[in-house]
Amino acid sequence: MRSDFDELAGGGDLAHDEAERLRHVHELLVTAGPPPELPPHLEAGPTLGMTMTRPKRRPGRRIALLAAALSVLVLVFVFGYIAGNSGSGLGHTTTLQLKGTTAAPNALASLRILPGDGSGNWPMKLAATGLPKLGKGGYYEVFLFRNGRIYAPCGGFVAKSSSSAVDVTLNAPYTLKPHDTWVVTIQKAGDRRAGPIVLRPTKSA
Repeated sequence: MRSDFDELAGGGDLAHDEAERLRHVHELLVTAGPPPELPPHLEAGPTLGMTMTRPKRRPGRRIALLAAALSVLVLVFVFGYIAGNSGSGLGHTTTLQLKGTTAAPNALASLRILPGDGSGNWPMKLAATGLPKLGKGGYYEVFLFRNGRIYAPCGGFVAKSSSSAVDVTLNAPYTLKPHDTWVVTIQKAGDRRAGPIVLRPTKSA
């Protein structure tokens, strides 16, 4: 063993301490013997499949993510269904301010259009003041106003005097459109044609 080491170390070229240290290391290596051989799959080195394969996700996490996504979709569907079936046109309470024409210059009114009931009915509440009492058989009519002209009636009412307030509930049984508005006319008994407009929106209809 010593002659083998002397041959590897190059004879006596090394200092005594350095030679003894290397001799000790050499003896440990000889005692340990050669390292074990690598198995074939490691000796060949990594393959393309090893380097490209992504770690598999745990199935529990994937199922939880899918469940959360489905819950969100269900909520969106439910709220969309409710909004889509609340009627066309207006989807919330809208208040329309009306002012008197030359037929009743002191008249003022507020018309509240409530959300539809899903069957095509749009309840409305009219509060008005300054409307004079009409002659025998005369009454006021609320008309749906569309595309610059009177479209359809929504209900009639009477006023006791110009100093008394009017508070009535009406209905618009029509499919409403975004630019629809309303006017109030003076009607004569038995006359189905729209009479003179006495109240109109503060913005021109």
